[in-house]
Amino acid sequence: MAAASTKGGLAHRNKPAPKKAESRSLKRKRGQEDLNKLREAVNKLDPKSPDIKKFTDLPLCEATASGLRASHFEVLTDVQRAAIPLALKGKDILGAAKTGSGKTLAFLVPVLEKLYLAQWTEYDGLGALIISPTRELAVQIFEVLRKVGRNHYFSAGLVIGGKSLKEEAERLGRMNILVCTPGRMLQHLDQTAGFDVNNLQILVLDEADRIMDMGFQSAVDALVEHLPKTRQTLLFSATQSKRVSDLARLSLKDPEYVSVHESAQTATPASLQQSYIVTPLSEKLDTLWGFLRANLKSKIIVFLSSGKQVRFVYESFKRMQPGIPLLHLHGRQKQVARMEITSRFASAKHSCLFATDVVARGVDFPAVDWVIQVDCPEDADTYIHRVGRTARYESKGRAVLFLEPSEEEGFLKRLEHKRVPIQKVNVREKKKKSIKNELQSHCFQSPDLKYLGQKAFISYTRSIYLQKDKEVFKFNELDLDGFAESLGLPGTPQIKFQKGEDIKRIKNAPRAAISSGSDTDSDGDGRKRKDKDQVRTKYQKMAERQNQDVLSTHYRKLLGEDGPASDDEADFLSVKRVLDGDAQLDAAAGGDKRANDTTTTEQPKVVKLGKSELVIDSHRREKLLKSKKKLAKYMEKGNKLVFDDDGNAHPIYELQDEEDFAQEGPADKLRRQFVEAETEKVKEADVEDKQLAKQRRKEKRERQKARERGEEVERHGGALPQLEVDGGAGGEDPLALLRSLPIAGGEADSDGEEEEAREPPKKKARKWFQDDSEKEEEERREKKKKKGGKRVIEMAHEPDNLEDLEALAAGLLEE
Repeated sequence: MAAASTKGGLAHRNKPAPKKAESRSLKRKRGQEDLNKLREAVNKLDPKSPDIKKFTDLPLCEATASGLRASHFEVLTDVQRAAIPLALKGKDILGAAKTGSGKTLAFLVPVLEKLYLAQWTEYDGLGALIISPTRELAVQIFEVLRKVGRNHYFSAGLVIGGKSLKEEAERLGRMNILVCTPGRMLQHLDQTAGFDVNNLQILVLDEADRIMDMGFQSAVDALVEHLPKTRQTLLFSATQSKRVSDLARLSLKDPEYVSVHESAQTATPASLQQSYIVTPLSEKLDTLWGFLRANLKSKIIVFLSSGKQVRFVYESFKRMQPGIPLLHLHGRQKQVARMEITSRFASAKHSCLFATDVVARGVDFPAVDWVIQVDCPEDADTYIHRVGRTARYESKGRAVLFLEPSEEEGFLKRLEHKRVPIQKVNVREKKKKSIKNELQSHCFQSPDLKYLGQKAFISYTRSIYLQKDKEVFKFNELDLDGFAESLGLPGTPQIKFQKGEDIKRIKNAPRAAISSGSDTDSDGDGRKRKDKDQVRTKYQKMAERQNQDVLSTHYRKLLGEDGPASDDEADFLSVKRVLDGDAQLDAAAGGDKRANDTTTTEQPKVVKLGKSELVIDSHRREKLLKSKKKLAKYMEKGNKLVFDDDGNAHPIYELQDEEDFAQEGPADKLRRQFVEAETEKVKEADVEDKQLAKQRRKEKRERQKARERGEEVERHGGALPQLEVDGGAGGEDPLALLRSLPIAGGEADSDGEEEEAREPPKKKARKWFQDDSEKEEEERREKKKKKGGKRVIEMAHEPDNLEDLEALAAGLLEE
């Protein structure tokens, strides 16, 4: 009954009351009327109207308007004033504006409005796709979307690398808005089953010029193939591309080009103070160190060309402690670490961030004072994006560019063409401080830091060599030796290419034949050629690897070959290995030649290993000479020897000739003589064993008798009772007969010797006030005290038979 009444009650409550039903229908009608009014207002909107200055002047839904108010966005920026009205009317847009001008809201507001006007729900699938070139920028866009769209009912997701692909795939089907990076999104489109993008309404490409660049070209082309043709497309960047091929790839239809700052005098914010310093490559780190020491109360971003340089500068400066908190960020880090470092730098008041171009575009770090570009950017657009991390939205900022003397003229022309104002400044002499010695000391103490320095050197030289703009980046004019020295390296690391050489031939050449700082032969191939058949020692190899160990420098100085100014004909000291006594490698190879002699012979080398010979006819056989372990396989095996009484050596086992064996007699007779001799030896050993066993039994009986006498004396109060002797004048001992009798259960001595009587142990004298019981108790306590409270059984030798073990067990059980 209770269950039935409960069901009835639930059924009654599920029926809507007449008043509630009417209120719902009225609310639905009111919502539909508001939606129709909003659509009419969008249709009547004039995108070129000068009256549009605030977000309240735009026809926006209440959910978007309240989210903007809660996020304190009120006044429209120039790019927002020009782009949002056109996007609300469904136009495709190419938006270009200065860095920090508010481009993120210029496409987020149209995305929310587009889906709201279409009454988009979770059952309709993916409605908006926002693509960003870097993970940091994607995370930033997603955070702004969460703030502005907090009152909407759309589901939004962040799809970037570094997270679980499976977990992302499980949620993709329920997402209405996705913020992603191109590679990760393409991976889901290819691998995630059931992921449908056929209903996509709007596509946004932030930093479109970078996404359409060669780095993402294949990924973007494959991604666009999955998307429907009927969609709205928005492209935004600080430096926009107008190439017809790019527009055709994205299927843009009559796009509106929005460039509010195209008529401006400069391509960078007016509040940004820009300057450059001409500094040699070998002094860049010295200048950077002096700059950091002079600006400890600032927030600084330092851009370098590669992640390996970022790691080296960060690790080395961290050891030197400039006095400002240091952070580093590059693309090789884990996603969790990248997000944590980004958050820490954004919230820091004074800090220095060493970074690559992963944060050069779009990332909004608040209150950045300085942007330092230690390495020259690849083009003027990259420069504009880098300096855009400061002086954002009416705030002030300063930027400094380090230029190598060979880069100055060419790069200044590129900046002038892009309308970038920049002025030259000089470093004060008193601010300069050389840190080469300190870096070299740290590299010497830490092999890991030296390894990072070598990788930083190679990555920088490769980036300069592979740059397309050869008018700016002149590889041949770089001081590579000075650069290596400025990094604290003991020598110039080897690089696998040189200007004007065949790259494939150099890549396939041996590593030892390539060098950047050594003398060249007549062919210009870097290091002097070594003959292929030459066998070099490990010391010579160590000295040639200048970038591996500082020990090689000391080795060259020891030989008087320090630097390229040494004699070209001088060779390294040849180290000879002794083979089998006085046989040496050079003598075995034929003649008194040096180990590094480059002359070759037609006949293969023959090395004598004792009585045997080893033919060196391949490079693998040459390697055998360097390993004692492998060389031992080819050497004669030694024999163990024994020495007779005269001191003559003989093998342990000597085989007798058949003739000598036949002269000794028939085999059966020799076998019988051998068995008889061995039998006699066994009998003699058996007699000795029996004598030893007899001696042990005798000693055991003596110990047993002594133990019995002691117990008897203790039982009678310290003295045995004596028998009275009749006729004592005779003086005969009445117990003499008993002592001569054998003990019951024992054996009589075969030799008839009488056992010596031992005196009983002396007992402690009884005190006059003690009776027998008290005396025994005191003696027992004394024994326990001497033995540590434990009973100790003394054994003359270790028990080796059953009788000894039984005696030991009886003693342990006795109390």
